[in-house]
Amino acid sequence: MKKIPGLDCILLIEDDRATNFIHKLAIKELQVDARVEVCLNGREGLDYLTCQGAYKDNGQYPRPGIIFLDINMPLMDGWEFLEAYNQLHDAQKGNIVLMMVSSSNNPDDQRRALHENTVAGFIHKPLTSAVIEGILNRHFPGPDQ
Repeated sequence: MKKIPGLDCILLIEDDRATNFIHKLAIKELQVDARVEVCLNGREGLDYLTCQGAYKDNGQYPRPGIIFLDINMPLMDGWEFLEAYNQLHDAQKGNIVLMMVSSSNNPDDQRRALHENTVAGFIHKPLTSAVIEGILNRHFPGPDQ
């Protein structure tokens, strides 16, 4: 397992369980020593970050280094999550790399995501180990890079 400084947790905010399974496999393939947490909608994701609801015990739920955020979800979609996320205190946001993930081919979704200051990139589903590795190399460079 590879330990990456600043990456103790990867948070998937995605409502589709099959997609979460595929994304977890892609992460596992990289042998990254990081816990993978799943929230099924934006509301759960906010609860995770703010240690509310089912996530009251912060000691059990590490701060994510990366969030992979789906756009289309029930209860609170990715855009609504971003709106609420941008209102959080800096301590709750930390230095999280937030990546929008979507199966949408609508170019407006990509443009909108990339115009958000807190969004580091836009990825089409499904995530692959190669795509995740590229993100890790870009946002979590080793000491020799």
